Amino acid sequence: MPIGGRLIHWGDIRHYVLAQKVGAARANGLRQVDGPLGGFRDPDGYCATAKGAAVLGYDCRWEIHLSQIALVNEVISPSDTEVSKAQRILIATSHAEASGKGAASLDGLLIDYASIRQAEVLVERTSQMATA
Repeated sequence: MPIGGRLIHWGDIRHYVLAQKVGAARANGLRQVDGPLGGFRDPDGYCATAKGAAVLGYDCRWEIHLSQIALVNEVISPSDTEVSKAQRILIATSHAEASGKGAASLDGLLIDYASIRQAEVLVERTSQMATA
């Protein structure tokens, strides 16, 4: 629907600022924590905003009520499938290096440096969570 010659975009108005915070944190080797949602009796709202933060790269989220702990763990923690794939990426890369190959692949796809780095971070953080 046009308003003043522009189309309406109903995206999250905080998206730009939240993305900038993640970028600045990452550039300085810091983890980024998303703020709380005051409506602790709104689990759907909490999950929706936590998913948005996770997509932008936030590492965790403040909780203001005990009921939110399980929600944030479910939304932000990597799934077993994601952890398994990250481990498989690292194994495939290790095998490629050991055999003198200049590139590695997994499931028919080339593994690039960004994928390797993301896998390393995911596996390391998962390991840290397991020992915490």
